[in-house]
Amino acid sequence: MNHLPYKPKEISLILNAQAFIKDEYSTIRTLLTDSRKLNDPLNALFFALKGRRNAHDFIPDVYKKGVRNFVISDSDFPIDNFPDANFFLVNESLIALQILAKTHRLNFDYPVIGITGSNGKTIVKEWLYQILAPEINIVRSTKSFNSQLGVPISVWEMGIENDLAIFEAGISKVGEMHNLAEIIHPTIGILTNIGEAHHSGFESIDQKIVEKLKLFDKVDLFIYSHKYLSEFNGTLPGENKFTWSFSESADLQVFKVESIENNFSRLHAKYLNKTLEIHIPFNDQASIENAVICWATMLALEYDPEIISQRLEKLSPVGMRLELKNGINNCSIIDDSYSLDVSSLAIALDFLKQQNQHPRRTLILSDIPGDDSKLMYDKISNLIIDKSVDRLITVGEKIGKYALLFPCEVQLFKNTAELIENLPFIKFQNETILLKGARAFGFENISRLLTQKVHETVLEINLNALEHNLNYYKSKIGSGTKLMAMVKAFSYGSGSFEIANLLEFNQVDYLAVAYADEGVALRKAGTTLPIMVMSPDSMAFDTIIEHELEPEIYSMRVLNDFIDVLKIKGLSSYPVHIKLDTGMHRLGFMENELDKLLLFLNDSKHIHVNSVFSHLVASDNPEHDLFTRSQISLFTNLSNQISKVLKYPFLRHLANSSGISRWPDAQFEMVRLGIGLYGIDSALTKNSPLQTVTSLKTSISQIKHIPAGDTIGYSREGKMPNGGTIATVKIGYADGYNRKMGNGKGKMIVKGQIVPTIGKICMDMCMIDITGVPAEEGDEVIVFNDIVRIEQIANQLDTVPYEVLTSISQRVKRIYYYE
Repeated sequence: MNHLPYKPKEISLILNAQAFIKDEYSTIRTLLTDSRKLNDPLNALFFALKGRRNAHDFIPDVYKKGVRNFVISDSDFPIDNFPDANFFLVNESLIALQILAKTHRLNFDYPVIGITGSNGKTIVKEWLYQILAPEINIVRSTKSFNSQLGVPISVWEMGIENDLAIFEAGISKVGEMHNLAEIIHPTIGILTNIGEAHHSGFESIDQKIVEKLKLFDKVDLFIYSHKYLSEFNGTLPGENKFTWSFSESADLQVFKVESIENNFSRLHAKYLNKTLEIHIPFNDQASIENAVICWATMLALEYDPEIISQRLEKLSPVGMRLELKNGINNCSIIDDSYSLDVSSLAIALDFLKQQNQHPRRTLILSDIPGDDSKLMYDKISNLIIDKSVDRLITVGEKIGKYALLFPCEVQLFKNTAELIENLPFIKFQNETILLKGARAFGFENISRLLTQKVHETVLEINLNALEHNLNYYKSKIGSGTKLMAMVKAFSYGSGSFEIANLLEFNQVDYLAVAYADEGVALRKAGTTLPIMVMSPDSMAFDTIIEHELEPEIYSMRVLNDFIDVLKIKGLSSYPVHIKLDTGMHRLGFMENELDKLLLFLNDSKHIHVNSVFSHLVASDNPEHDLFTRSQISLFTNLSNQISKVLKYPFLRHLANSSGISRWPDAQFEMVRLGIGLYGIDSALTKNSPLQTVTSLKTSISQIKHIPAGDTIGYSREGKMPNGGTIATVKIGYADGYNRKMGNGKGKMIVKGQIVPTIGKICMDMCMIDITGVPAEEGDEVIVFNDIVRIEQIANQLDTVPYEVLTSISQRVKRIYYYE
């Protein structure tokens, strides 16, 4: 961003705020809304938003980190505690942010493209950027920042150095688009499509169309598909409407002219009486439609058809999410190598800073496309300081000129080939490496060399979805209620430090593991949160103490054994957690054992009870609600008795994931969140607000055409009386895909179609019936996701989702995605 900084008086006038200005010479270049993600604090303006948490509570922490400008909406906030800070008091901080962005937008008169639709917004935006960027400087939405919060943050990035802006707008209900339209103020509008995505907030398709079209009320050029608005009776916006149609048929209008025909990745169209042909490097329907939208847009902007064709042929995949993978030499690799600008770099560096599993952080960074100013690289230097980067490896001629600006160890390479040639001589060991490169630098080649080579079957973990689910449960608990996250059993099969780092970043209060060695692994990976060990073994007490873990005490035997160890070590007031048995009858003190426990607690100075807890047996099942109420009542009674003896406060926790959903009176001072983090809560079966976190994927090794009557697999159990086509895929029971899923019981997804297994499941592979599916060897196969769900597989196996998740073998590669 390269626009003149704003001064406090300007901010005050724009926001019509009651201003308390202590430093009128302060400059504001950066907008902040998240206390955990601070960039350029000296020149930042922090908006204290009120959402699931009140950001006013985090102002002291933000102030300590150097921020001196704040927009607040709480008139009682103690601004006198911050003697050198500027405060702007407004009615609502989010509206103030939007007003500031709206005003900033009016400073620029270059074209602005606004994109909306049900699907494809981000892909179209990124592909237009790929096509147009060679000759013009473009500012665009970071990732998929298209919400009431994301749009103003994106528009703020507009600068005098830009020639074009591209912003996307997303809505979920009536009344949202008018605000986004005023902020973006597009001169060119693109409607990608109208579908069922995000449809729940609208009464009808027409209502949804009317709301989306509000983005285009004042555009000069409106680009849309006749296919999606053919039955719409309302008024279309724009002085110059540019229509196209897209279909498998060759008989529909395209680009206001004659026809389109698609044959996988080869597209034909007639435009101004000319026959045009392009090739794109994709053959799925969504990519074809998105490419046609880009094609139509470029024609509408009067680009030469030959240039358009050349650039469409070079379209590359859009990496909207960064990937966290295991690397060589005990490294972690964060791969975000498909696009690069300062905003997306800041997001990736935030994620890098979250990683505590290694003592060292390395950034491999290419030239920033379109801008080689010192101001740009000054900003990158500030980011490197803020995000605690230890080593910077640069690739490119431009960034190399500014090596002296970077306050860390720096290694310079002219191009990607030179870096790859020198990789054997660069010591990568026990560190987290962020790859952030512009598409032209081909950083995916570096990623392949640094990533640990493992089994091709992968379990993808969507950290954004996990974060969403965490925030959903946070919204269901009281403001003073703490949250313990269960990360036992390798975080239900999803990972160890990868999950713990995200939970710690999102400020959960406690972690819980089953055994001491799980806690030790987290400590060695840098986790600093308190960790409760739920099944402590006497042989592990030394280890527990050494790594500052906190044991669950569930019997007098365990209590006595632990006290003995504490006495030998001369320790007192060591934190423990008392487990009560209120009906599960697994572990815990029974009611008739309480008197003995109380006598012991009254005399012992060696332990400090941090919490008392129990476990609900059937919190998700209305059939057992009477029993659940009895558990809550018994737990309340027993914990009250403990309180009278201890005479100091401790936490009580009883509710699990379903308990949080259904039993608000069982929250006490803390709740325990487990399987709900991963989008599974049997108390939320209909219209669940949770998102699917895990997807298990593999690929096709071989395709065979089977004659009628042949059999498939062991014991000849796979029958194909009429013949057909099968695919052998790279997953078997050694990977955690249960043998009972054979012979059609299991379902997978190939090319968007659900197909059955055929024959028995083998140790390392299995076969699926893909008759009629246009698949090829090497194609992706989805074993489960949000369509073929874990819950369905569990029902097939007559088990629970926990078992399906935790059965996924450690040889299956885990990849973590974060946007």
